[in-house]
Amino acid sequence: MEANNRPGARDAIFAQLVDAGRTEQVTARLTDAIILGVLAPDERLPSESDLARRFGVALVTVREGLAVLRDAGLVETRRGRGGGSFVMKADAPHSTLVQARLHGLAQVDLSDMAVYFATIVEGCAQRAAVRASPPDSDRLDRWLRDADFTTIAGARTSAGGFYLELAVLSQSARLVRELIRLQAEFGPLLLLGMTDARARLSLVESNRAIVGAVRANDAASARQLSTEQVRNLAEWLMNAKARIERGGAWDD
Repeated sequence: MEANNRPGARDAIFAQLVDAGRTEQVTARLTDAIILGVLAPDERLPSESDLARRFGVALVTVREGLAVLRDAGLVETRRGRGGGSFVMKADAPHSTLVQARLHGLAQVDLSDMAVYFATIVEGCAQRAAVRASPPDSDRLDRWLRDADFTTIAGARTSAGGFYLELAVLSQSARLVRELIRLQAEFGPLLLLGMTDARARLSLVESNRAIVGAVRANDAASARQLSTEQVRNLAEWLMNAKARIERGGAWDD
């Protein structure tokens, strides 16, 4: 089973690596893809030789990276016909872990992370609006229409995927890499608001408006809409943090 059809995001995940620390980069790249939902639970990964070719690394480097992922419980290797490396099936949400992480961060840290995340997303949206061709806009629109925002898990995956699609349309490899890194670090917290059905609906409407701005090559509107979206998500997160500090749960 594969995640939503998002060729731009998948191309970014499997782009060739730089020279330093390639085993670590293989591990990080695939981990980020799993966290962001670009690689779906139970999806079969490309073969080891195909991964080596795509990443531009030696076969042994890919094997070492996959071994780390197996040890972390993110992938499993199946033998026999139809075998290979597969993304582990999703478990129940790690609510306790997320709440502990949220509790351990100061308000100022969350605010600072949100500001930086917004800065990167703004840049992606603005540059996407400048660079996107009509076919690019059509693909982004189709991607959004096919994305699942009806469930909590689906909304978190789709929200992160939309940011990645904007980054890909920016045609900046550096922005793509930085967004992937930030989403792995901060995305699970920022998107806690997807437990709220109203927040999910608001996000969909906001994303539709961003698509419209990209299609119109309206960079200022794309940037402003992205800024407002991340600000709203951050506000929900700050309120969740405040509830925890009062002794409640983040999703009360």
